[in-house]
Amino acid sequence: MANQVSESQSERTFQYQVSLPPLPVPSLELSLAKYLDAVRPFASEEDYQATVDIVRKFKDGVGQELHQKLLQRAKTKRNWLEEWWLDAAYLEVRIPSQLNVNFGGPAPYLEHCWPPTEGTQLQRTSVSMWHTLQYWDLIRTERLAPQKAGNIAVDMDQYRMMFCTCKVPGVNKDTLFNYFKTESEGPCPSHVVVMCRGRIFTFDTLCDGQILTPPELLRQLNYVKECCEGEPEGDGVAALTSEERTRWAKAREHLISIDPANKTILEMIQSSLFIVSLDDAKPYSTAENYTNMTLEALTGDPTNRWGDKSYNSISFSDGTFGSNCDHAPYDAMVLVSLCYYLDQRLKATEGKWKGSDAVRPTPLPEELVFTVDEKVRSDISHAKQHYLQTTQNLQVVCKAFTSFGKAAIKQRKLHPDTFVQLAMQLAYYRMHGRPGSCYETAMTRRFYHGRTETMRPCTQEAVHWCQAMLDPTWSTDAKRRALQLAFNKHNKLMAEAQNGKGFDRHLLGLYLIAKEEGRPTPDLFMDPVYAKSGGGGNFVLSSSLVGYTTVLGAVAPMVHHGYGFFYRIRDDRIVASITAWKSDPHTDAESLFQNLCSSLHDILHLATTSQL
Repeated sequence: MANQVSESQSERTFQYQVSLPPLPVPSLELSLAKYLDAVRPFASEEDYQATVDIVRKFKDGVGQELHQKLLQRAKTKRNWLEEWWLDAAYLEVRIPSQLNVNFGGPAPYLEHCWPPTEGTQLQRTSVSMWHTLQYWDLIRTERLAPQKAGNIAVDMDQYRMMFCTCKVPGVNKDTLFNYFKTESEGPCPSHVVVMCRGRIFTFDTLCDGQILTPPELLRQLNYVKECCEGEPEGDGVAALTSEERTRWAKAREHLISIDPANKTILEMIQSSLFIVSLDDAKPYSTAENYTNMTLEALTGDPTNRWGDKSYNSISFSDGTFGSNCDHAPYDAMVLVSLCYYLDQRLKATEGKWKGSDAVRPTPLPEELVFTVDEKVRSDISHAKQHYLQTTQNLQVVCKAFTSFGKAAIKQRKLHPDTFVQLAMQLAYYRMHGRPGSCYETAMTRRFYHGRTETMRPCTQEAVHWCQAMLDPTWSTDAKRRALQLAFNKHNKLMAEAQNGKGFDRHLLGLYLIAKEEGRPTPDLFMDPVYAKSGGGGNFVLSSSLVGYTTVLGAVAPMVHHGYGFFYRIRDDRIVASITAWKSDPHTDAESLFQNLCSSLHDILHLATTSQL
């Protein structure tokens, strides 16, 4: 679907929004049956029977009441989950979001026209910016083709959140500000913010209503770079965005109280199209090993990016690129669409600007200088220190498995995503000797304002197959049959989740109704098996297929003893981006990657010898 980034003459970007179906509420009975099936691998016989009992009481008692209230809510809202999800998953979360919630990743341009090269940073940034601005213009004029799953239109609302969007911290809860407007809705901010060495600059990307050309953008970038070259670093106020949310909210209030001009600067940053970070790092990477760039995108200089911004485009000094994005306004697939568009445009033009070199007279960038006092300086210093401690604890491995890819998997009539998911299950089982509770993102964008549902890949069938693979007494034929059952179950659950028939978001809705009404937390959510199986954000493997394009990202693990696991699948390779916390003695991202490679070979071998 991310391949559909073409310009559309006939269909408008948001034209199908009015006709999208509302997000359905699944049946309580079915959701609870699916829940029991999903938790089975994580409970002893005794614990499982206790959970069955808790679920039965929930279904016949408080669960039924909560479900009826959820049905009432769904009658008045086209998406009963939307506000709840934004609050519970993002805005009410207090841990620092820049490392724990944001996603980031390496740009793939080094694989063709832009290999790492000294002295190309600004020129390449001007071209990359120009293509990004063309994409903004496609959305603003509603010429970006609406995406479809098969021939079914999917929700495009998240595309409104890519530009001119920022999260603002609050003492108890953050707020999302979106300043974007389509052309028919009215004026839209058109300035960008450029960050360099702890300093902040801004300029308008339009001149007489036209997007500045790469030579014109280059002039602005050169000016910024010249201002910073050989000068002391700026105050680095941006580092505050990496803080714990309540602490950042209070620091922000103090910043505004010192000087009203500070509020104006904050609003300039919040409303800007996106951030361009001119970074001094040189995270040399290759098509086979993107580890350095991925690590730098996730954990780089906190004074050089605004962690709450929907899109930070990071330009490294070796001419390579990355991104870091707040997760609240949209899911990664939206950024994938932009980055794949850039990748295709750059490839088509060999990364060069072939238009006019003329530079129209436009105002030079303006530096945005905050008024700071000792308290602000102390807050910045604390933020940097805390950020450094946590980022040093993150292990990142982003490498390509190049023995085969989608072509060989499809040849055996197997689903590539399920193939990688089962290989991940086997890799984890091999390393840790037990099943790993796993979250895979399922997209629910065929519904109005739909975002995601949890698909739980660690099924009884998957665990049974993993056990078979590690038991030498099993015949190849028996292993093959177990694999087929695991594939079938995964495909079925994924299709159901995408069709609004998952159970995790449903259970969340029931939990939140109880919470809103001040009721005691129902036993179902207090049961140790609930958290052990991943419920309540406790998944050991947090995974997502980023797609079948050239674009990949990464996220930090959901839990201390867990892994983040993003991957992309190409015809000839599978690229995985794995994260772990170094402070956990049992997890290791490099070992998981090596085990993943072995497992991919094992499944292909089994599928080949057995003719699945």
